[in-house]
Amino acid sequence: MFIQTEAKPQGWRAVATFNDERPAALLYLGRSSTQVRAGYVEAYAEILDEEERETVSGIELQRWHGAPDDGRWVLQTSLRIPAGKPAKLAFAA
Repeated sequence: MFIQTEAKPQGWRAVATFNDERPAALLYLGRSSTQVRAGYVEAYAEILDEEERETVSGIELQRWHGAPDDGRWVLQTSLRIPAGKPAKLAFAA
C-alpha cells in the first residue's frame, strides 16, 4: 500500500480570536492564501453577529502543515479586522 504525503500546505484558513473566553471561530477555509484573503471579509460579516464582532481581538491567517491526516495549523500572519457595518463589509472585499 502506498501512502502519499505532501510537503506543501493542505489548505488555508482565517480564524477570528476573541478577547474573552470564547473559543476561536473559523471564518473562511480555502485552497490558497489569496482565496482566503479575498473571502474572509464577507464571511466575517455573515458569520459573526454584532456582539461577536465587538469582541474580536484578531484574525489569523493559518496554513495546514503536514500530511492530510497528521499535521497542524501554522500561523502565517495576522489579517486586518474589518471595520464598518455588515452590509458595507460584504462589498469591501
